[in-house]
Amino acid sequence: MGVALARAAQWTAAGSGTATLAITPLNESLLNQITKFAEDFSTRHPQEAAFVFREPLEWKTQLGCSVFGEGYEINEATVQSEAKGKDGQPLLLLTASTLRVRSFDQLSCLLQIAMEKKLKEAQACLEANRDPIVKILGPEYGTVEGEDMSMLHLLDKVKKDDDPETEMKMKIFLLLHQLDLQLLNSSLKHVSQDIRLNPAAINNEVNLLKNFSGKGEDTVLESLEYTSDYTFSNGCRAPPWRQVHGEICYLVIKPHDTDPLYITCSTAGVFLNGGELKGKDDIDYERKSDVYKDIVTFLRERSPRFVENMAKQEYNFLKEPTYEKNYQRMEVVDAKVSGQSQNLYDFTEKNVCEKVKSTTARRRPIDKKKLEPSMKWKNTGLSASHSDKAAKKDTEEKEGSSTASLKIKKKAGGVSSELVKVQPTSKCKTSGRFEDVSESSSETEEDEEQPVRHQEGNTDLPSEYWGIQKLAKYLKGGNPTATVIALCSMRDFNLAQETCQLAIRDIGCLEVLINLLDTEEIKCQIGSLKILKEISQNTLIRHAIADLGGLEIMVKILDSPDKDLKCLAAETIANVARFKQARRTVRQHGGIKRLVGLLECISAGSASLTPYQAKDTEIARCGALALWSCSKSRKNKEAIRKAGGIPLLARWLKCSHANILTPVVGTLQECASEPSYRLAIRTEGMIENLVKNLSSEHEELQMHCASAIFKCAEDKETRDLVRQHGGLQPLAALLDNSENKQLLAAATGAIWKCAISGENVSKFQEYKAVETLVGLLTDQPEEVLVNIVGALGECCQEPINRTIIRKCGGIPPLVKLLTGTDQALLVNVTKAVGACATEPENMMIIDRLDGVRLLWSLLKNPNPDVQASAAWAICPCIENAKDAGEMVRSFVGGLELIVNLLKSKNKEVLASVCAAITNIAKDEENLAVITDHGVIPLLSKLANTSNDKLRRHLAEAISHCCMWGSNRVTFGETKAVAPLVRYLKSSDPSVHRATAQALYQLSEDPNNCITMHENGVVKLLLAMVGSTDETLQEAAAGCIANIRRLALATEKAKYG
Repeated sequence: MGVALARAAQWTAAGSGTATLAITPLNESLLNQITKFAEDFSTRHPQEAAFVFREPLEWKTQLGCSVFGEGYEINEATVQSEAKGKDGQPLLLLTASTLRVRSFDQLSCLLQIAMEKKLKEAQACLEANRDPIVKILGPEYGTVEGEDMSMLHLLDKVKKDDDPETEMKMKIFLLLHQLDLQLLNSSLKHVSQDIRLNPAAINNEVNLLKNFSGKGEDTVLESLEYTSDYTFSNGCRAPPWRQVHGEICYLVIKPHDTDPLYITCSTAGVFLNGGELKGKDDIDYERKSDVYKDIVTFLRERSPRFVENMAKQEYNFLKEPTYEKNYQRMEVVDAKVSGQSQNLYDFTEKNVCEKVKSTTARRRPIDKKKLEPSMKWKNTGLSASHSDKAAKKDTEEKEGSSTASLKIKKKAGGVSSELVKVQPTSKCKTSGRFEDVSESSSETEEDEEQPVRHQEGNTDLPSEYWGIQKLAKYLKGGNPTATVIALCSMRDFNLAQETCQLAIRDIGCLEVLINLLDTEEIKCQIGSLKILKEISQNTLIRHAIADLGGLEIMVKILDSPDKDLKCLAAETIANVARFKQARRTVRQHGGIKRLVGLLECISAGSASLTPYQAKDTEIARCGALALWSCSKSRKNKEAIRKAGGIPLLARWLKCSHANILTPVVGTLQECASEPSYRLAIRTEGMIENLVKNLSSEHEELQMHCASAIFKCAEDKETRDLVRQHGGLQPLAALLDNSENKQLLAAATGAIWKCAISGENVSKFQEYKAVETLVGLLTDQPEEVLVNIVGALGECCQEPINRTIIRKCGGIPPLVKLLTGTDQALLVNVTKAVGACATEPENMMIIDRLDGVRLLWSLLKNPNPDVQASAAWAICPCIENAKDAGEMVRSFVGGLELIVNLLKSKNKEVLASVCAAITNIAKDEENLAVITDHGVIPLLSKLANTSNDKLRRHLAEAISHCCMWGSNRVTFGETKAVAPLVRYLKSSDPSVHRATAQALYQLSEDPNNCITMHENGVVKLLLAMVGSTDETLQEAAAGCIANIRRLALATEKAKYG
């Protein structure tokens, strides 16, 4: 097995510790055979299966504790087998994600348990144990190059001493040797049948097929296109990180009779890939079919129409395609950089722009215009055919800058190796585009890049820019120690300065910093994250990090055992996840669950902390910061809830450390916009802690607590809890801090919502909050004014507060605000003015300031909420004005405007307008005018409503409109009477009163009495004659009396 792994298996990189098995058909075949051998070993060779390995086979597993059942002892995150060796140690031990196996018996059981994951487990085991025979039998049995004499030495040893263990080792060695021979034979057969393609052969075949493709019925294909027009100097179109797997290019083929096919052309052959990734401009590289020797053979298997139309062509497609005899195989060889660590090199210099996946090798829809290659790839200089003249000129000018080489060796006789140079990464530019900027045109990309090029050519750039550029070569080309020193030196610059931030982006360091996160060097990862955390305050940098795939790596780092690393990753995520695309990326890659997991800590709520607990608290703080940024998305709020974030946030809310309380409360107040969170905040007892922190010394914490109460106080139970826990007084006290506008907005918002409850208004009155609010009505931003006026509107429901507002001079600034344009402010200010107008003395001031005219003009506002609020405010103004009729008539076109609002579709607008018409109709002249404007038929059309609020005010309007001319008769003719009878079945007593009054007025007309009687009004009214409401009694009795008089008159006329 060791020989086969060393000589036949195909590895992706040189050097132990970093190599992985390539995804090739040969490797898949070898893995299947090795897995079957190990799985069947315990049944075919039971005695040998019990042999305990010299050292355990150890690897990182994907299996969880839950898959192990009988024969295993499970203790939290640890699993051990009941079977133990002579030394008392278990033969299988799983701790965290590390698995150790010490016998073939346990190996067989493990593979059976793994089921569909057994190939992955076998691959992980072999990658971690390149020569497993050494671990199983000892170093003397290891695989050696050249002539292997271990078999002869073993025979001599068996002859000399009669040791059962040596004999057992001999048997196992022979079985493994037999497996080695089997694997080598299998691989030889596989290689002998294997045709290795090259870019030229594929390009020839594609061009040939294109000549016979098109829209015609006789064409072999509708279309055939590359997913990328960009060709590297070796002829490949696949991005470099896929070229190391032998992939050459990707095609989108549209046959006549099937859906579009997305295929990969590699040195091993042609196969179907996973196609376009949903929501991403990239493809799924995983193989989804068998491997075929060429494109034609693949299509013959997939499309009958292709085979049929080929036969019609004059060209002989069925003839075997001609390939170059020197088939190529590409593999990455060691970089010849003196003193360079291969491990670090693999991640930093293997491809400086390795992570720019979002802009390379993208699948293009076949019906769209092809895109030019991304500037990020152009500037790496990996292509001779697409090199930019300007880039060449810049390179010649900066001869001192570092270059690195990626050698691609072709294993074929007579084929010389090519050298693909990566240009200095100062030419590697990262576009600062936002996620919603299209890349559909090369002109757009050029326009975006031009300002950066201009800046590079500017000799007036500050010295920091050039200092960072000098550091770049050490960052890219050094060993781990040199890289760490370069990172430390870079941190000495003022990274909060925009020049330094953009310098790091412009000279290609950003890609290197992100690639460093993928290394196994903790110091490099920490240094990189510290820089990324600082520079990610810049909007352009944030978007660039997301585009380069940095968020996905940071999410993975959250699983790291290193606490400092987790803190830095979470803090950087908090900075980057400030825009929609980044927040979505964090969620889609499992980041929310990991971030919630950072909040789990036994020290939550503790007053004094040990150093260990302090570090855990810091991790939780960073996790809360990241959740705070992510919680601006509704889907992320739901993800936090499902991940169990609410109870953990509640626990941390009890602690006394402001540095963690701020992000915790910030997250809660963001999430409080969702009803499920408001319920949880109330039921988990968080209101008490929010109230407690209103008195904190930290203004930011006070602001977030007030903001959370603002959102949660929509519910009455929450408003009561705030009062019961003594939260109203600290809220009133926060009004004194008028300099901090954000804190003031949050505090006034919380007071507004809490004032919806009358009990709370009384408390605010005690704390002189109304006087303070009136004093804040001038020189405030609109978001503060909305809340102040909303709070005053609620407080005005109490008569004493209306007087206080007048005495404090609050009415003039309120009336002045009626001229504003902010819709939310207009809704609140009209409510406040209307509430003040219920006091005659206040009304005089409002009238003098022309406030009623301003309210009436707001009826023209297109927002239905503003219209309704203005109409409600007009009602008390008319009621309390000295000469209301004349005042209303003085508004030119005002009556026609309000009548036309009866055509609105909004129920609240209709109810408020009906209430206004009720007051207008009290003046006879005004009633005559609105009758001429057609108010009667418009009111009648509304009669079939089922909305009780509208019913009440409609009935009152009908009752008052009956007082003019023949309006009673018109109501009967327009079918308004019968629906009104049904109003008496409502459960709302106020509807009963208004309806009875309307029916009484309508019953003055004989025809209306007949309609009422036919609809069963008498029985309904008789029940209301005994009501305790005198108005309802009189109206019901009067209506019945009118109906009875009509009946008597009819009988008298009939019988004389």
